[in-house]
Order: sequence, then C-alpha cells, then structure tokens
Amino acid sequence: MIDQPPAARRLPGLKAEVLVVLGLSLGRSAIYALLTLIDRLTDTAPLAEQTAAMNTSDNAKPWLDLIYQLVGLGLALVPAALAIYLLALRPAAPDLTEPRGIGPWRSAAGGLGLDLTRPGRDLAYGVGLAGAIGLPGIAFYLAGRAMGLTVHISTANLGEHWWTVPVLILAAIENGLLEEVVAVGYLASRLRQCAWRTPAVLVACALLRGSYHMYQGIGPFLGNAVMGLIFTWFYLRTKRVMPLVVAHSVMDIVAFVGPSLLNPSWLT
Repeated sequence: MIDQPPAARRLPGLKAEVLVVLGLSLGRSAIYALLTLIDRLTDTAPLAEQTAAMNTSDNAKPWLDLIYQLVGLGLALVPAALAIYLLALRPAAPDLTEPRGIGPWRSAAGGLGLDLTRPGRDLAYGVGLAGAIGLPGIAFYLAGRAMGLTVHISTANLGEHWWTVPVLILAAIENGLLEEVVAVGYLASRLRQCAWRTPAVLVACALLRGSYHMYQGIGPFLGNAVMGLIFTWFYLRTKRVMPLVVAHSVMDIVAFVGPSLLNPSWLT
C-alpha cells in the first residue's frame, strides 16, 4: 500500500467538498449525536436507565407510516449518491482510462468496489466480518450496559404490521450503503487524495463512525470507532466497499429483526 498518494492525484477544493458531504450526512448526525450525549450525561437519570429508540413510527396511520418509512429510507441514500457522483466528476485516479461502455457513475462505484463483479467473495467476506465484529459487539454492548456507559437500545419500534420486517431489513441495507460508502469508501479516498497518510485516514474514519453513534452512549462510541478502524483498514487493503455493506447490513438485520421476533430480555 502506497502511504503517500501521488501529487498528480491531488485536486483543489477536496477539503471543502468533504466538509460539505459530511455536513449533509454523517457529520451532521455526529453533531446531533454529541448534543444528545451531552443531554443524556446531564440528565438526572444515569445512562443505563435511558433508552435510544431506533426505527420509530412516523405516523399513526399504518399505510401512511409505510410511505413515510420508504420515503425516508430513499432520501437517506441521497448523500451516498452525492458522494459517488462527486467521485465520478473528480475520480480518485483521473489518469485511468474509463472502460468502453462504462458510464462515469458505474466507473466511480466500481472504483469503490461497490458492484456485483465478485458476489461470492464479497458475500463470504461480508458474512465473516459480520460474525467477527457482531458477536464481540454484543458482548461489548452488554459490558457497556453493566458499566453504565451505554443506554438501552431499542431497535424495532414500528409496531406489528405486515410490512414491519421488510422495512426493518431495508433500513439495515440503507444503513450499510450510506455509512460504508460515505464514512469509508468516499472519505478514505478523498483523504488519500488530500495527502493524508494511512494512520491518519484510519483514525479519521474511525472517529467519524464512533461520533455519530454517541447518542447511544460512551460505549457505542468506542465500539463503533474500533469497527471503523477495522472496516477502513479492510477497504484500504482490498479497495472493495461491497463486503462492508454486506457485513453492516447483516449485523443491522440481526439487530433490528432479531429483537422483534425473539424478544431477548437478556439484551435489555
């Protein structure tokens, strides 16, 4: 791995572009997560007695709530589309000739490894990463709860409808696409173009991932920062973001759908 990107690949205005993309997406979430953590820490109730609710209902009418959920999931992917679009406008490797018949969008997505050219390998790596990170993550969550560093995370709050499980699965996939494209593929690529060395890129991506999970407490901040280190290292080694999308989606599907089906009281 080259630790210093070639000067020819550095483009003007990249730092401003990165700030805008993050300000519209995960950076914005990180700011609100920090404010939420401050609110929680200054509350009379300790962290262990507080709850962070995810996947909540937006409307009392089930049919309209479904529409709200689907629209929200679609709009949440716009920052990921923006990141790919910007990479298409100013590629990480502008000296490379675009393959015939491949548009700039597909070329940019392919440059991130966000494609279906290696489905078997990506699936295997993704499931392996999900197991390697997800199982210790449960132990880390339980430890954080025991030490009072983590709030109770309620992941399924959509009620009992025919569309609840499909929407939860779509929400998990949306999280995987948004976070891995923006917080790993896009950010790591742009920071390398800004002449950041590998350790700095790893730390920046890890801190970003941890920061927008701070609303869940101090424990999830640390746990997700470690996950960010591993995922970013994997991406820098393989140039494939698809296995990370698979891993993230699998972990979130288990986290979102599992409690609604199994109701495991030992996770509360």
